[in-house]
Amino acid sequence: MRFTVDRLDHLVLTVRDRDISASWYQRVLGMEIEEYGRNNRVALSFGGQKLNLRPEGSEGWTTAEAARPGVSDLCFVTAIASDDVVRHLESCGVQVVEGPVARLGALGPTTSVYCLDPDRNLVEIASYQG
Repeated sequence: MRFTVDRLDHLVLTVRDRDISASWYQRVLGMEIEEYGRNNRVALSFGGQKLNLRPEGSEGWTTAEAARPGVSDLCFVTAIASDDVVRHLESCGVQVVEGPVARLGALGPTTSVYCLDPDRNLVEIASYQG
């Protein structure tokens, strides 16, 4: 039997300030904030996935050896056109780092817009419709 994985369930981001990061992802990307587990852990849900926010230096997490804020590149897919993404980011006071630019996603060609989250992780917002 060959072992394969089916899908990505969640990612964990190490953040400087959990509340600031949660608020940013909710306000800018429309994710839902949910508390779970012990110690008031916070996750951001979207579609069938979630993003767990791990405060830097917090105890009780099994995590990568060098986990720290600002070292991730993330790509999220949206159903709206990239020009609309740019307008939305600007209306939220978020600077566009690059884009719209043509890229290749998991399902084929995309148009992507890039920005930075509060910890300076690179956030790509990709649209398969242009």
